[in-house]
Amino acid sequence: MEEYGFFLSFNELEDLFRLPVNPETLEIKESGDSKSYTIVDLGEINAIAYPKLTEITIESIFPAQHYPFVLVRSEGPNRLLRPFEYVEMIQKWMKSRRPIRFVLSGVSLKGEQDNSAVPNDLALNMAMSIESFTWKLSAGTSGDIEYSLSLKKYVFYQASPVKIVKGEAKTEPKRASDKAAPKTYTMKAGDSLWSIAKKILGDGQKYKVIQKLNGIKDSELKKLPIGKVLKLP
Repeated sequence: MEEYGFFLSFNELEDLFRLPVNPETLEIKESGDSKSYTIVDLGEINAIAYPKLTEITIESIFPAQHYPFVLVRSEGPNRLLRPFEYVEMIQKWMKSRRPIRFVLSGVSLKGEQDNSAVPNDLALNMAMSIESFTWKLSAGTSGDIEYSLSLKKYVFYQASPVKIVKGEAKTEPKRASDKAAPKTYTMKAGDSLWSIAKKILGDGQKYKVIQKLNGIKDSELKKLPIGKVLKLP
């Protein structure tokens, strides 16, 4: 007998199980990443980009007993697991932060005495990340778990090492000002020879040069009147 089967595996078949109950519907979302722009005198245009990653949503149950519609055997290597065993396995995969493999295929069941299910006429086979997993105990049942599993196609990639050469920071020397320094200065309130030398000559210690050039005695330094015009070097 041939029928469709849904398989989830992890780490090169280290873990593998077939969904015991096929979902009534399988939602597969494939969309583009186009963007619209409005151009003056042209109107709206659409820039077609690469398609987004495929998304798949599965909704079904993990049954607590072997109902007639359950697709796996009650015994053997592919036996029906307890509902919480499925939940714990998916939770373990999520915590690993590694992709799983999703397979949808036609399977041939070899007979009542053979519990194996062999994939045939492969339909879908892709690495996927688990985006979300929600589950709850079904009301009025003997332990069945309803679940919703959202998957997104995973693209394997490897980052190439980049060698960064640390360069020396170069600073441009400050260019001398082209502005000529004033030859005289008129004193204002709060001025002193030291502050004038600092502001005009760039060094407050050069106040003695201004003092000598203007014939100012030491006793007059603190009595210089506002409005006095000083000659500058």
